[in-house]
Amino acid sequence: MAKKIKKLFVLDTNVILHDYNCIYNFQENDIVIPIVALEELDYFKKGNELINYHAREFARELDKIAGDNLFNGGIKLGKEHGKLRVETGKPFSKEILESFAEKTPDHRILAIADYLHKNNPDRPVILVTKDINLRMKAKSLGLVAQDYLSDKVQDIDTLNREIEVVTNIDDSHIQMMYENHEGISAKGLKLKPYANQFFILKGNKSSALGRYDSQSGTIRRIEKQKTYGIEPRNSEQTFSLEALLRPEIQLVALTGKAGTGKTLLALAAALQQEANFQQILLARPIVALSNRDLGFLPGDVNEKISPYMQPLFDNLSVIKNKFRSANKEYQFIEELQRTDRLVITPLAYIRGRSLSNVFFIVDEAQNLSPHEIKTIITRAGEGTKFVFTGDIQQIDHPYLDMKSNGLSYLTDKMHGQEIFAHINLVKGERSFLAELASNLL
Repeated sequence: MAKKIKKLFVLDTNVILHDYNCIYNFQENDIVIPIVALEELDYFKKGNELINYHAREFARELDKIAGDNLFNGGIKLGKEHGKLRVETGKPFSKEILESFAEKTPDHRILAIADYLHKNNPDRPVILVTKDINLRMKAKSLGLVAQDYLSDKVQDIDTLNREIEVVTNIDDSHIQMMYENHEGISAKGLKLKPYANQFFILKGNKSSALGRYDSQSGTIRRIEKQKTYGIEPRNSEQTFSLEALLRPEIQLVALTGKAGTGKTLLALAAALQQEANFQQILLARPIVALSNRDLGFLPGDVNEKISPYMQPLFDNLSVIKNKFRSANKEYQFIEELQRTDRLVITPLAYIRGRSLSNVFFIVDEAQNLSPHEIKTIITRAGEGTKFVFTGDIQQIDHPYLDMKSNGLSYLTDKMHGQEIFAHINLVKGERSFLAELASNLL
């Protein structure tokens, strides 16, 4: 039997910052850390963002692995793992010099990958980077390059098939759903649902909306319910409110394009249940546009973050405007904000907190990495409910895509769990103009 040839993976800095445990995800293959990556990690060590935490944790892990030893020949990472070594800088080949005028960190990493490729003709050498442009540069030089795949969702289409339309249902079954609060047996309908799956059941003369209760094995009818002034306009929004208002569903993911009402529904449900929680938190990650960080914007910290938080305030205004300013509901929202029981803030400002008895809405969650999503959820204390909203087709983060972002990852991994529900909202309800633009432009 021929001996299996070990691959040699060269890791870009952004892979380490995406997942500081990445070195343990390459099975028996060997890993090379370019020394320029360690140099880049130095710039990220200070700060309170998760990316800074990842830089520090990787440095600690590398120090623990190496101890007092040198990286000569590589250090074994453990059983069923390959070796890890740090590769020092290498001279630019003639081809690289002629292709790239500047010796940027990316090009220095390319030079190391190129050197390893030429000096290991019997082994596959693969550059792993989340930078699409760097992958294209590597491939143009004849180098193999790929994305970091360990936390990617394999079948993204499953995220769009959460709501099942079942036709040709006997009208007597649907009538029974209206008469029996406990619902009807899923087996009787010859369905094989998973926990908290939503259904549109259609008979010849009647129809009903339902949710599968895995505890009882029944599909229970869902009624439209007006929630803090917001009335669902379609079945998707009705399903969303059902999941948001059910206390046993502690984790909810709402996906869909802009204008489908994800954040508005989550906020309305939070206000409706305010008495059950000590605080309502609305947060979103700040992803600067056009590669310009917050320092580029004028003003103090609050003025810098204000444009990023404005969409959350806009959703709150929509709900407040459902009532007259003298109404108790309007006054109650004002009181919640005044006493910090309703807080709108950048996500970075609440990282590290212990979140107990909180209704926590994370907007634009498609701009979070899988590890960031995990870090947030693992902060959950007793009585906390998490709602993650976002559009997986509108990602501003340079190193995430539809399959690797945290919202897709969360929905894929939590699928079928009793405390989790996901609804993909398709129909836009903002306006005809917004819907037309979303579909055509």
